[in-house]
Amino acid sequence: MGRSWRSLKTVAGFFSAIVLTQFGANTSAIAADTVVLRFGLFTETISLAELQEAAKTGELPGSLQPYVKGLSEQERRFFLGALGMNIPMNVVTINRLVNTQIGTTILNDFATALARKDKAGVQALRAGLVLGSTAPPGLSILSFIAAYPSKRLEIDLPQAFVVAGSLNTAFWRTQQFMLAIAPQLDPKTPQIAFPFDPSQPGSDQVKILNLSLNDQKRDRKIPIDIYWSTAATANKPVIVFSHGFGSVRTDLRYLAEHLASHGYVVAALEHPGSNEANTNLALQGKTRVVKPQEFLDRPQDISFVLDELEKLNQTANNPLVGKLATTNAMVVGYSFGGGTALAVAGAELQLERLKQRCKKNLASLSLAEGMQCIAQELPENSYQLRDTRIKQAIALNPTTSLIFGETGLTKVQVPTLVLAGSADKTTPALTEQIVGFEKIPSPKWLVGVLGGTHLSVKDPSTTLDQIGQPNTPISGGEVVGEQAADVRKYVKAIALAFAFQMTPEAKNYAIFLTSDYAQFASTSAFPFRLITQIPPDAMAVVKEFVAK
Repeated sequence: MGRSWRSLKTVAGFFSAIVLTQFGANTSAIAADTVVLRFGLFTETISLAELQEAAKTGELPGSLQPYVKGLSEQERRFFLGALGMNIPMNVVTINRLVNTQIGTTILNDFATALARKDKAGVQALRAGLVLGSTAPPGLSILSFIAAYPSKRLEIDLPQAFVVAGSLNTAFWRTQQFMLAIAPQLDPKTPQIAFPFDPSQPGSDQVKILNLSLNDQKRDRKIPIDIYWSTAATANKPVIVFSHGFGSVRTDLRYLAEHLASHGYVVAALEHPGSNEANTNLALQGKTRVVKPQEFLDRPQDISFVLDELEKLNQTANNPLVGKLATTNAMVVGYSFGGGTALAVAGAELQLERLKQRCKKNLASLSLAEGMQCIAQELPENSYQLRDTRIKQAIALNPTTSLIFGETGLTKVQVPTLVLAGSADKTTPALTEQIVGFEKIPSPKWLVGVLGGTHLSVKDPSTTLDQIGQPNTPISGGEVVGEQAADVRKYVKAIALAFAFQMTPEAKNYAIFLTSDYAQFASTSAFPFRLITQIPPDAMAVVKEFVAK
């Protein structure tokens, strides 16, 4: 997903901050002017004024010390940061979100932790969110408490633990999986001498051609940046980039420039229904965060761009005339764009199981799963969006768990490389990449970045907003910028080697698509792993997870 998946699951994350800000295991509850924590027959109270004072001064009042004395310094900082955290959504947007089908389901999950004699928990939560978002600083934990329509906000502490413990279970199961497969994926130090460094830029100067395309049939205006150099020829595939949710076409600018410097033409397009501009409008309450049709429009955007590039290829006096191999293309997608890349490579959207799963217990879902649930509003249960011009696909941290059903990924028709980060909270590796990877037909490659987070592969210019973000069970803690330079270097190497598999120089680059090179490229911060098949012992872990 891209820059800001601040929608229904952001509201879920907001509640997790309420539930997880104190009490040893990071668990707290807060109330209107008094917070009441109920544990069986026992109760404890904390005043809203005390919490407001803590947020204002950055210091924990003496009255709170008994509650947080078991926390580490990092956990204390998280507690104080969560109190002061605002959600950048206006009242119109909040009202829309909490009144959707998915929003109501999430509120139902959290309402089970409210100690109320009536059955108005969902209505009370909804009212607190909507009214709290009208406060001058915007919606925060404190403004929610102050707006909660009751004198006391009572939390059933044992049930709060249950709800908090279910948050983003896929991420925690991924960590168990990574521990299980580590011995199988840890080859000995390679003794191979690699002929050159594919992460280094090519010798050709990169140029960028900016175009604004208009698909009149679908009323879609699609801006694209075309990266190219004078070394570009029709002997190399055209490469199309699909960005993440709520992001921009410069998601992977460093990678586009790298490939272009080696003679490839890269077209980075922007999906108008799920880019940053659309998300900003949604935050202002002017549109939906994403419409169900976007799951169909995104692959069709890629097909449309290939159509337009073919016209460009035949346009006299254009610098790219005769250099665009549009019938021999490769797609690279990141996050939501990774799912888009797989769809255009032949994976079938299968929605019957998704529609059943998305009716209940949404608080336990990852951000990626929650977003895929939006597709439940599509009228049909299956969609095939393959473009036969796509001959290879790279999916970086893709979304696959629900949207492709049981067998949709078995219909991928081209060689595919999937990348997964072990510390990715947004698209947890086990559910979103590893389970799906097993279903994709060979030839295929699975790249594991141990320690990599969801945004680690992104261009540093698009991750500046991560500075100072709270680390919660469903977001934050991103390793980006210079800290993730090793990850981007490896991505450049394997993406270039993969692209060269569609050229006469394929054999010269095949060595970089091996476990030996992954081990060679590994650093102390980021061990890399590359396999073409999940080892039997690790596969048992996957089967155990799927069976649950």
